[in-house]
Amino acid sequence: MPIVKNVGRAVSQLLQSSGCGCGISIVPVRCIGVSPRQVASDASFHSVSFSESDHPRVLITGGLGQLGVGLAKLLRKRFGKSNVILSDIRKPADNVFYSGPFIYADILDYKNLREIVVNNRITWLFHYSALLSAVGEANVPLARAVNITGLHNVLDIAAEHNLRLFVPSTIGAFGPTSPRDPTPDLCIQRPRTIYGVSKVHAELMGEYYHYRYGLDFRCLRYPGIISADSQPGGGTTDYAVQIFHDAIKTGKFQCNLKPDTRLPMMYIDDCLKATLEVMEAPAEALSMRTYNISAMSFTPEELAQEVQKHVPELQVTYNVDEVRQAIADSWPMNFDDRNARRDWGWKHDYDLPELVTTMFSFLGSDSRVAQAN
Repeated sequence: MPIVKNVGRAVSQLLQSSGCGCGISIVPVRCIGVSPRQVASDASFHSVSFSESDHPRVLITGGLGQLGVGLAKLLRKRFGKSNVILSDIRKPADNVFYSGPFIYADILDYKNLREIVVNNRITWLFHYSALLSAVGEANVPLARAVNITGLHNVLDIAAEHNLRLFVPSTIGAFGPTSPRDPTPDLCIQRPRTIYGVSKVHAELMGEYYHYRYGLDFRCLRYPGIISADSQPGGGTTDYAVQIFHDAIKTGKFQCNLKPDTRLPMMYIDDCLKATLEVMEAPAEALSMRTYNISAMSFTPEELAQEVQKHVPELQVTYNVDEVRQAIADSWPMNFDDRNARRDWGWKHDYDLPELVTTMFSFLGSDSRVAQAN
């Protein structure tokens, strides 16, 4: 069987024509029929010179998305700049490139990803590469390749090299038959988007690899994440970021969800704090592999009212996108995150008023906000 796997990889290398993150040509060639644990334990790529007391060596895939840059900044403060490698298939901005180690990494290129882990002695891997909900529905084959095949590559490499692996999940992992208010950690999950299906797949595969191979897999179901550091990226909850940019730039905002659509949300600092906390939690404290985390829950109308306290002249209209609305209507209205709060002490810092004030403190040097304040 190892020979078959090696042949599959060799053929994959011959067929690959470019380093594009799409990499669809290699998807059907990659063989996953061999357990990661069948690799010889004394092979050269298994040698690691780290002791348990050293800082982790971190790789972040999909690092130029909404969360990766902020996570890298947080981890570099904690573990040192040289110990945290940001990666993506896109060219980073200068400020990102010069802020710490950056490397090209295509998660669909198994050999390249494996080499990065080995050559940089990676011990922690944060896997953020994914196509989000609305974007995924527009290109299902690409979402299937990136979100599922890419995950398989990461799982195999993480198990083979004894990494601690974090894969984010989402409110999109639930569906219209799930309890919505509140949604517990364990319940029916029947999502109706390729993004949601791929995240349920990730949760179950990570749990399986934990019990089958001993992989230290950890996962959080994120609510909608709001950040001043990045532009909206195609998610259903991105209206809650767009409203701040539009309030400052034009004073007009058109929402693509109904005004009473309630969804769980979180400010990015809380999200990054929770991610680091669950990764640092003692293994014996974790009663499950995937946890809900929550901070607040609001509707577009409630958010608009809070924003108008800072920008009273903001004009809000609604032009409902049926695709996004159908997605939102199948998602939780509130997360039950009692297990996270009990097991590893999760506690959020930002509610809606603090969220809005903080967003404007980052984005609101514009005279409109200064006058309103």
